[in-house]
Amino acid sequence: MISLRTVDPAGLRRNATSGEDRVVSKKLIVLALMAALVTAYFYFDLGQYLDFEYLKAQREVLQSYYAAHPWGVIGLYFLLYVLVTAVSLPGATVMTLAGGALFGLWKGFIIISFASTIGATLAFLVARFVLRDWVQTRFGDRLDAINRGIEKEGAFYLFTLRLVPIFPFFIINLVMGLTPMRTSTFYWVSQLGMVAGTLVYVNAGTQLASLESPAGILSPGLIGSFALLGVFPLLARRFVRFLKRRKALAKWTRPTSFDRNLIVIGAGSGGLVSAYIAAAVKARVSLIEKHRMGGDCLNTGCVPSKALIRSSRFVAEARRAEAYGVAPLDPKVDFSKVMARVQGVVDTVAPHDSVERYTKLGVDCIRGEARVLSPWSVEVNGRTLTTRAIVIATGAHPFVPPIEGIETVDYLTSDTFWLLREIPPRLLVLGGGPIGCEIAQAMARLGSRVTLVQRRNRLQPREDAEVSATVLDAFTREGVDVRLNHQTIRFYNKGGEQRLVCEHQGAEVEIPFDRVLVAVGRRANTKGLGLEEVGVGFNRNGTVRTDECLQTDCPTIYACGDVVGPYQFTHSAAHQAWYATVNALFGGIRRYAVDNSVIPHVTFTDPEVAGVGLNESLATAQGTPYEVTRYDLSDLDRAIAEGEATGFVKVLTVPGKDRILGATIVGLHAGELITEFVSAMRNGYGLNRILSTIHAYPTLAEANKYVAGNWKRAHAPQRALRWLARFHRWRLRHYY
Repeated sequence: MISLRTVDPAGLRRNATSGEDRVVSKKLIVLALMAALVTAYFYFDLGQYLDFEYLKAQREVLQSYYAAHPWGVIGLYFLLYVLVTAVSLPGATVMTLAGGALFGLWKGFIIISFASTIGATLAFLVARFVLRDWVQTRFGDRLDAINRGIEKEGAFYLFTLRLVPIFPFFIINLVMGLTPMRTSTFYWVSQLGMVAGTLVYVNAGTQLASLESPAGILSPGLIGSFALLGVFPLLARRFVRFLKRRKALAKWTRPTSFDRNLIVIGAGSGGLVSAYIAAAVKARVSLIEKHRMGGDCLNTGCVPSKALIRSSRFVAEARRAEAYGVAPLDPKVDFSKVMARVQGVVDTVAPHDSVERYTKLGVDCIRGEARVLSPWSVEVNGRTLTTRAIVIATGAHPFVPPIEGIETVDYLTSDTFWLLREIPPRLLVLGGGPIGCEIAQAMARLGSRVTLVQRRNRLQPREDAEVSATVLDAFTREGVDVRLNHQTIRFYNKGGEQRLVCEHQGAEVEIPFDRVLVAVGRRANTKGLGLEEVGVGFNRNGTVRTDECLQTDCPTIYACGDVVGPYQFTHSAAHQAWYATVNALFGGIRRYAVDNSVIPHVTFTDPEVAGVGLNESLATAQGTPYEVTRYDLSDLDRAIAEGEATGFVKVLTVPGKDRILGATIVGLHAGELITEFVSAMRNGYGLNRILSTIHAYPTLAEANKYVAGNWKRAHAPQRALRWLARFHRWRLRHYY
């Protein structure tokens, strides 16, 4: 099955074919004009008039003509200078010398400064109009980092290049035209950045009679001075950073020596990775945890929830025994044993995150509650430890909304749910996100009557609507009572029965329950750490504010994981931990900006939901044009054999190109299958490379190859195929 469509959220692709044809025609006209100018320049040997020796020989003639016709010469000179620089012809250096010789230092400087900037901007615009779309489409996956750098600090980069005349300016003009830099930014930075070089060359032109060649303008000492001038912005940025650091730390007394290179607060995923990396590079590091090693993921999150889901899936599969030719089964669930198994799984994994293991790795593990006293000191268990840098990795906790009467019910959260040993006959789940959906389905399979209340109009609202619909259909078939568009109002007790009152379509609805799980989100753990006192700022959602290198407002303190966001995943915390630790230890030498662009996510419902990059909802919200290619698992041999032929693979690509913008997979083992798309996006290859990769048969992973095949067939060169058909028909009649 081939399923592909092109979407432009802004409606820009209406009448796309005729519009693109007009653009191509204009580009061809511009190219033809440029080619004609270059051809004329060389055919008529116009370069002889832009030669240094010719200029010296004609200096007096030119000065006499200028004295007779000053404004005409200035106007003609200005236009010629703009034309030479716009077409990127050789001769700008000689023309600059001529300007100095004719007009003098200051008048020549003003004329040439504006003429050169206007000409450079025209060259910039020509390169942008003719080549940028092609270059960005063809090499966009490799240029993402450059584009982000230009968008953020393009003015700084351009200014540095303009200060160093050893870089050919015409190359700078053309290359910058291929980037996302704004034209206005290019103009004013060029105008400012070329001041020094223009002054040197114009001044040399005033001394034209004493010059033997253009090479005499730039002595080794002058080139060295320009090089130092070019490095100046780099040094200036470091100096500004130094001043900001000094200002932020001014009121604190820095210790004369330190006990440690790094203190990490929090032993969840981010903290463990930070401590591991610091120990691996032989830094002296202390890891402080007030509760349990491994954090939420090991103790109350990823590990126990997946163990619970596995037990519930076994029950669900047993109930489907007849579908596999097995006599009907009626599994009896002992919930206390299920939860004992869950705890056993946690205990088995725990040594991976244990104090013993990390102590052997060289980490000083401390049990206690940490408080930051200064940019270089942390208090724990009555002791004050000094350190060169601190990493905050304290994670997040379940958010409990201020619903009226919630204090009267013994509510559960993702932290306390695992203390259950008796299954609630009626379980109410508040929240239709990943945690709520996973536990709701698992508990329904294990025998609880589950009601899931979601204030929005669909489950998993960050996913596409069809993903939400697929999960809702599965929940409905399994008996989960899903209440969408229900706004919680209050809890109360009626005759010894706990009830939730919701508003739905203007009317109040009452839902009775025995236990309630609150799963409506998580909030960063920042209270009691003393961060405010040392100048660490926070975002509106309560997360710690950091820069692109995960440095907080206090220069010696870094942060990573759920306490920072934007994602609250174990793997994103581990990913950020590398950047936070390396920058904390080596930031004075080199800093690394964290890259959150390719972070996968998985919701372990049945069917599983996995994604990376953009989905259709996000692409539409951002106004990003995209193509959608889809492959349904109902057509996949292995999925059919497994009796799990539900779901799909959906890939978003750049229109007309195989570059992947994002992928969504719904189905069995979606979390495993998404890795191929994560690798493709991270390493800059597209669907063609996936299609050419050999996938074992029969496997679920073939779905990724088949969706790539659907894209390829939809983009087959139809004109070439028609010619091939004619060729093969011709061969039927001719033998050779």
